[in-house]
Amino acid sequence: MHIAINAHLLSHTQSFRRAGVSHYIEQLLQHLAQIDQKNRYQIYTTRGLTQAALNLPPNFTVAASFWPTINPRVRIPWEQLLAPLLLRKIKADLFHGTLNVVPLASPIPTVVTIHDLAFIQFPQTFRPYNRIYLDFATRMSVKRASRILAVSEHTKREVVGILGIPAERIVVTYDAVRQHFVPPAPTTLEAFRAKYELPAQFILYVGTLEPRKNLLTLLEAYHKVAQVSNVPLLVGGGKGWMNGPLFKRLEELGLREKVKFVGYLAEEELPLWYAAATIFVFPSIYEGFGMPPLEAMACGTPVITSNSSSLPEVVGPAGITVAPMDVEGWAKAILDLLKDKALRAELRERGFRQAQAFSWRTTAEKTLKVYEEVLGQS
Repeated sequence: MHIAINAHLLSHTQSFRRAGVSHYIEQLLQHLAQIDQKNRYQIYTTRGLTQAALNLPPNFTVAASFWPTINPRVRIPWEQLLAPLLLRKIKADLFHGTLNVVPLASPIPTVVTIHDLAFIQFPQTFRPYNRIYLDFATRMSVKRASRILAVSEHTKREVVGILGIPAERIVVTYDAVRQHFVPPAPTTLEAFRAKYELPAQFILYVGTLEPRKNLLTLLEAYHKVAQVSNVPLLVGGGKGWMNGPLFKRLEELGLREKVKFVGYLAEEELPLWYAAATIFVFPSIYEGFGMPPLEAMACGTPVITSNSSSLPEVVGPAGITVAPMDVEGWAKAILDLLKDKALRAELRERGFRQAQAFSWRTTAEKTLKVYEEVLGQS
């Protein structure tokens, strides 16, 4: 088989773009490389991400764009106009679109990964240009693709219910945590605490700063927590979009001294941030999978997250779930967990087991099986 994969959203920059979809592409490529030395792969990437940068084996050929295709205004013409021509030129057998979209005029069979349908469920949180294209192109792509990969059962149900696709055409291939998300050695953790002058206890959030992450509710809940507790809230993550109201509300609530925005957290230090935290909170309204809670559990940190979308599926019995807009419920859950050391220890052990239930190797194996089934049927 000669398989072409759209990896234009694979990012090695220290920004909000190096988030869920980028990690999915990176891990899929790495694990396909481990399990498949037989088939040929053509990997299309954005400017600067070359063969040497990705360190893939000889049966993987990396074609880096001359243009910054991580920008949607550049990537969309590539996906819909240039990709069909390239696929004919290299005589590929199958194309895999890794973020909701495939070339609508693809000359070969396609597989598409659907991460979420946030642009349909929460259109107000997207820029109009991105939303209109994603809505149209996703609806057309799932109709034309030979198979659809969904990153959770929740996403699969949405593809069936909202886009009208038969369930038998959809295969769930879960996200998972990467290898370095493990509890650090005590000496390493202490050195990290000293480096950043971290308090003995703190509440941590990690994720892009955007409306869907529901940080306004977290601020309101933390305002109640701060009236009876001195444990600070640390907010880690790159600035996404439409986050002006968040900082305005921070000032109105008088929380500037107790809520610290620590910016984008470097990959190599992210497990240390999780492990240092007393509680990890993730109040997102909607997630196709929800990686940060799983990463936090893998590092031994108790998790409180929303009871919506895929999040209960991700944390299972290892996390505490609260209705996303329930300010009182969030405040109570945080305070109760801060006070209950035994419960934190129990959630820590449950979290380790839950994180181990997800595997990137399994995702790569199921993805390769889908490729083989599609081309076998063709």
